[in-house]
Amino acid sequence: MSRKRSTSKKTRSDPPQSPRRFALALGGNLGDSRKIFAEALARLEATLGPLVVAPLYLTEAVSPIPQPPYLNTVVIGHCDLAAEQLLEVTHQVELDFGRERNAGQMAEAPRTLDLDLLLLGEELRSEAAPLLPHPRLRQRRFVLAPLCDVAPDWRIPPDGATACELLGHLPPSPWARRLPEPLRDATVSICREP
Repeated sequence: MSRKRSTSKKTRSDPPQSPRRFALALGGNLGDSRKIFAEALARLEATLGPLVVAPLYLTEAVSPIPQPPYLNTVVIGHCDLAAEQLLEVTHQVELDFGRERNAGQMAEAPRTLDLDLLLLGEELRSEAAPLLPHPRLRQRRFVLAPLCDVAPDWRIPPDGATACELLGHLPPSPWARRLPEPLRDATVSICREP
């Protein structure tokens, strides 16, 4: 009696075998953004583990809607989650801080917290959410500047350009100005010894 060897296909939602580096962007311009970021980081670290946090940037709002400047940063970590699972984590944290994702909300509207998955290892995704790398990563000074601070040598697919190289090709506007005070000092609750 011959037995068929069973082969299992890896589906898109299966987690990868080993942890991969990821990058998330945080942005907000409603409420106390510094405090919101600190609390959001604590929630993200509870699920994803330790995060390296870039300096904070005050940035010009990229929107036809008049609104105040944004506070932005980028965090880097490692996880073994699939892209869809990592996106679910970020959406839940956004929801916890009052972000509503619906068809009636304009993409450029002010918000308390915006979390974008920028990169997950070398993964390329162009058809199913989340798109990777983030489709507007290369045009956003408010993302590239902090990413350059924490991962200057990360080769971004598909061409392998670094954040610093991409940043050097952008026009000076919209502006982004690094703030001197680090986010990790915003609240004592998330400051940890290694």
